[in-house]
Amino acid sequence: MPLIILIATLVVLRFFEVWRFAQLSWGWIIGLMVIAFVWFEFIEKMLGLDKKKEHADEDKRRRERVRKSFGKRK
Repeated sequence: MPLIILIATLVVLRFFEVWRFAQLSWGWIIGLMVIAFVWFEFIEKMLGLDKKKEHADEDKRRRERVRKSFGKRK
């Protein structure tokens, strides 16, 4: 996510020609976009990071459901 924020910030700064970013090549920004695309589409899936987050969310929902179920009986 920080990479996406960096890309968005650089696009805005370059578009409005702010300070030294006015001289920044669009190639660097497009290169970062390609890196972000490759990361989110291929590398993250190969490393299993996308499933890891889903499993963590599922475990959190399960624990909350168990807590509510057993909490009401007391």
